[in-house]
Amino acid sequence: MWTSRNRARYDRSKLRYPSDVTDEEWELMVPLIPPGKSGGGKRTVIMREVVNGLMYVLSTGCQWRAIPKDLPPKSTVYDYFDLWTYDGTSTTRFMSSVVNKRNGKPVRVPPSSIAKA
Repeated sequence: MWTSRNRARYDRSKLRYPSDVTDEEWELMVPLIPPGKSGGGKRTVIMREVVNGLMYVLSTGCQWRAIPKDLPPKSTVYDYFDLWTYDGTSTTRFMSSVVNKRNGKPVRVPPSSIAKA
């Protein structure tokens, strides 16, 4: 039921894109994102923007090349998606569940998606 409290909670009008993660969603995702690799250069990309790029693709179904220019380059977003899918990082599963929740679909996060300690 829509109450003034719920309506404020789900209001996405203050975000750049409706697919961008809220602060509350971001706090849930941060522990699931693996740290940067040791050695070499430091990670220079803003991880929240990478997640916003992935959420944009997941929620709109657009092609990778259609990612807006104010998000990280499509190669960066895709490379993180590919890396996280390959190594079994639960971030991609969590993002899919967030998209389903936003769209009113049932959310089921399998036990295998729990972050590895």
